[in-house]
Amino acid sequence: MKRILFATSEAVPFIKTGGLADVAGSLPKCFDKRYFDIRVILPKYACMKQEWKDKMEYVTHFYMDLGYKNCYVGILQMEYDGIKFYFIDNEYYFSGPKPYDSAPWDLEKFAFFSKAVLSVLPVIDFRPDIIHCHDWQTGLVPVYLHDSFQQNQFFWGIKTIMTIHNLKFQGVYDVKTIKELTGLSDYYFTPDKLEAYKDGNFLKGGIVFADAVTTVSNTYADEIKTPFYGEGLDGLLRARSNSLRGIVNGIDYNDFNPETDINLSARYNATTFRKEKVKNKIQLQKDLGLEQDPKAMMIGIVSRLTDQKGFDLIAYIMDELCQDSVQIVALGTGDERYENMFRHFDWKYHGKVSAQIYYDESMSHRIYAASDAFLMPSLFEPCGLSQLMSLRYGTLPIVRETGGLKDTVEPYNEFEGTGTGFSFSNYNAHEMLSTIRYAERIYYDKKREWNKMVDRAMAKDFSWSNSARQYEEMYNWLIGE
Repeated sequence: MKRILFATSEAVPFIKTGGLADVAGSLPKCFDKRYFDIRVILPKYACMKQEWKDKMEYVTHFYMDLGYKNCYVGILQMEYDGIKFYFIDNEYYFSGPKPYDSAPWDLEKFAFFSKAVLSVLPVIDFRPDIIHCHDWQTGLVPVYLHDSFQQNQFFWGIKTIMTIHNLKFQGVYDVKTIKELTGLSDYYFTPDKLEAYKDGNFLKGGIVFADAVTTVSNTYADEIKTPFYGEGLDGLLRARSNSLRGIVNGIDYNDFNPETDINLSARYNATTFRKEKVKNKIQLQKDLGLEQDPKAMMIGIVSRLTDQKGFDLIAYIMDELCQDSVQIVALGTGDERYENMFRHFDWKYHGKVSAQIYYDESMSHRIYAASDAFLMPSLFEPCGLSQLMSLRYGTLPIVRETGGLKDTVEPYNEFEGTGTGFSFSNYNAHEMLSTIRYAERIYYDKKREWNKMVDRAMAKDFSWSNSARQYEEMYNWLIGE
């Protein structure tokens, strides 16, 4: 039995701010339980829902040194969906109203968490073959493992994997502060270890000391080795390219299933979508005050409204796009200027544009089901989950060819009759607009071709079990089997 520990700062259903939580909460369920004992460890945040806290059972507690402090480490556990979850308790660090705050407080909090992850292992009598670390918040786990923990034979031979979900976030602060709060010696603060551009960098430490590095799509794994996407670490990632691989994220096919989804007004599958899918559109048009026209092409957008997601391109061509016979439904929150941009176009083109400036899980499912196309023109996208959800619901993605979007959406080829969506390569507003207009032309003039594309999109398998097989192969390679 191979033992794997996921170390993460968030996991569904306990706490979620982004895609990392989906990975850490959903992926462990998909491994073959005959060969893998997978457990998850995360902080016990005060802001978790009470129903989860009530189900946790106290295991034990002890004290641990961190820098100049002596800290309480409580351990709680519970089983959920057949997976054992451990929670690290410390009210000083985890009592805020949300899981993340700002530097340097977050750095101290996750230095504590990284060291506690290792410290609890002998106490709970679980010696993993591999500790699978996620993002900068666990970047110090491989570093601490390499450091003082080597004095204890229990830790000899434990391997580590560092998974990068978004390279933009690295856990950076000045060396003096990081040295004080981590308790690490001068040895670690050189340019070949934790130091980057005169600062200390948690994620860099994880990348340097982990046995393998992964990220969440093949294309992103290549992109981050270049200066444009590398966020200052491209040189290091090129140096580690032999142990760097990309494995695309999945989605939970039980949660995202148009055949059983309770949020939809009409459920459908790959056989019935031609008749049933449109009923979701008609209902959404009614509810959001759009013109009720089952034939109008509806473009959905469900996203954080930020620069990374390509909203400057959308803002640039929105007036032109609204001259076409399309409807646009946007759901999400983010930068004020993009929130106001959508509100403005909702006012200016009322009946064609609907701006839902909030976030609601149920509404997102309704938009995936009701729309004909889904727009996602990201500047960079490590993996992206929205395009996987829209494929699942037979809504064709219109994406920029970057990161996971390039790996998961096959562009339509009218000569070969292949593809599951539409894509453009340059970060350019009019290139995007002409791709949207190409999609409109296929939608209105070649409906049979469009429906065949929907067939292919719904037949794709981006479930977690697919990704889990690739992780299993990597674990076996790392353990040496």
